[in-house]
Amino acid sequence: MLKMLGSRRRCCDGLTRRETLRAGALSALGGFGLPQWLEAAESGQLRDGKAKNVILLYLLGGAATQDMFDLKPEAPAEVRSEFQPIPTSTPGIEICEHLPLMSRWMHKAAIVRSVNHQAGCHNPLPSYSGYEQMLPDITVVKQSYPPSMGSVCEYLRHEEGRGASVLPDYVYLPCHLGWGQNIRRPGPYGGFLGKQFDALTTVCDPYRDETNPEPVAGKPQTVLGMPQLADTRMPSEITLDRLQSRRDLLTQFDDEIRRLDQSSNGATFQRQQRKAFEILTSSELKAAFKLDEEEAKTVDSYGRTLFGNSTLIARRLIERGVRFVNVTWDLFWDRGKIDYDAWDTHTNNFPILKDNKLPGLDQTYSALMADLEARGLLEETLVVVMSEMGRTPRINGRGGRDHWTNCYSVLFAGGGIRGGTIYGASDAQAAYVKDHPASTSDICATIYECLGIPAETRVYDQGNRPVEIAHGGRPIREIML
Repeated sequence: MLKMLGSRRRCCDGLTRRETLRAGALSALGGFGLPQWLEAAESGQLRDGKAKNVILLYLLGGAATQDMFDLKPEAPAEVRSEFQPIPTSTPGIEICEHLPLMSRWMHKAAIVRSVNHQAGCHNPLPSYSGYEQMLPDITVVKQSYPPSMGSVCEYLRHEEGRGASVLPDYVYLPCHLGWGQNIRRPGPYGGFLGKQFDALTTVCDPYRDETNPEPVAGKPQTVLGMPQLADTRMPSEITLDRLQSRRDLLTQFDDEIRRLDQSSNGATFQRQQRKAFEILTSSELKAAFKLDEEEAKTVDSYGRTLFGNSTLIARRLIERGVRFVNVTWDLFWDRGKIDYDAWDTHTNNFPILKDNKLPGLDQTYSALMADLEARGLLEETLVVVMSEMGRTPRINGRGGRDHWTNCYSVLFAGGGIRGGTIYGASDAQAAYVKDHPASTSDICATIYECLGIPAETRVYDQGNRPVEIAHGGRPIREIML
């Protein structure tokens, strides 16, 4: 029996959509609504995803993938990279010479070299959600925007009735996107699903090695630091027993309020209260952040940087059951005066990549892959490396590459991925897609499919309209097992 596409809200008689909207003759409407997804999940009819969880390594600023994964050594001098391609563990596939450790994992990875979108530069919303539309302001987060992949995972867990778990399904490290610039960038949020499906987001206090020269634009320094759970310390006079007593009293008030108001805002507030309480009391969640419990050589292998420490914590989180963990290589100039550029290399592109960005990514990614494999987690963990855009084929007068959304690469590895594969191709100058274009919605659909979530699954926006979670994208099955 099929269920009708219905509202996320309760009906006026207090019954939920799943309790009321059932029908047997709606298949002609097409699509795969959330009720159908839930029913299929409950009955065991869904195909199990090859991946149980995702670690997304997000390179903010727009990584120059033609200097990393898609080198063009025959291109004109004003276009081609200063770096040389090197062989990888898969014959016939080459990547940058400054990614020697990553090259050893190509047999477990796939590169999509034809990603493109027309939603504007430095717009993270397409890469996190697959929604490819220009935004009026890329420094403003609106609740009307579509949800991120991680938020959809959190929402589906809640809809399946697993909302009481101590651990969230979505964690974002090391700080909210844009924090280092005193802004908040859209993309990795619950959007129209509600703030209660935002990620559990950590905080950080980045710093640099003070013995090095003062950093300037075009000459970044390595960002050091450790992500921390926010608001996890209770006042000394508050014991766990007293905290529980306060929660019991609060619950009594909440029960009465719920009888008077079944609004979605009320549900959001209650879920956020529960999340705050669980963070305060969850020893399992806090334990994931205690890197002193790891062997020193393991911490060293990731690199004792903010990005390295965050990635190691990501592995510890998915090991404990978190489904979607994002680690962003952010920039910290307005806060910290450390890394002006991040991956936004308008100036000195090649020295920045060679001396700072590529060695750090090479070390951390390779350590993550080796760690996951050693623990038996690689086949069930999808690792993705992406940016919100790419960079221009032509090198500018400052030795940099500017913004470009017409063609760039995304790297997939691990769970659900057919290793040693390439999908799509750029032209001779890595400027435009030559073969098999891939939208950001296709990238998101591929991630969903690896998790066993049909890309055509629909959720409901603020106007109660069904919206496909991948916005029309379809999985790139050529890179999937």
